[in-house]
Amino acid sequence: MDALFIAAGIAFGAVFLGEMGDKSQLMALTFATKYRMRTVILGLVIAIGALIGLSVGVGAAVGNLLPTDWIRLAAAVMFIGFGLWGLKPEQDDDEDDGPIKERRSGLLTIVTAMFLAEFGDKTMLIAMGMGSSYNPWGVWAGGTAGMLAADLLAVFAGAWIAKRIPEKVVRYVSSGLFLVIGVLLAIEAVTALAD
Repeated sequence: MDALFIAAGIAFGAVFLGEMGDKSQLMALTFATKYRMRTVILGLVIAIGALIGLSVGVGAAVGNLLPTDWIRLAAAVMFIGFGLWGLKPEQDDDEDDGPIKERRSGLLTIVTAMFLAEFGDKTMLIAMGMGSSYNPWGVWAGGTAGMLAADLLAVFAGAWIAKRIPEKVVRYVSSGLFLVIGVLLAIEAVTALAD
């Protein structure tokens, strides 16, 4: 039992510090300005839990065999698409199914974007390496909690911003952030593929 708590504590600290200033915080902040708080948090929990779980399960040895550069390129295209989509003026859909539709599409968007953007990132590599050396359940619990804690700081900042800045400004800024993240991911992926 001590090994589980030690692994959880080390993983929490390593992943939390690794996530500070990372693109996932910027994404979480952006999502919080666009979607409901509970949708963002649920999406983060699902994506982060799955990502850290996959990382720990796969382990460091197999991690080098995954085509992370191609996955990162797919994430870049997706982010650029989200950025362009966000620039499109919102239409008033049917009032009855709007919030339900938003919840479903928002959750899917958040889970997919977070998972693809973080796939092959330092957080995943940290969890893979720790999963091969420490108690895997402890690494999964601590790593998930650490990444979620770092990203929730950004979510609350995004929610605060969304309440104080006009919706149109938030939409343009968040679309711009998605485009910037997409371009940076694309450059990173293309550079890695060229090597």
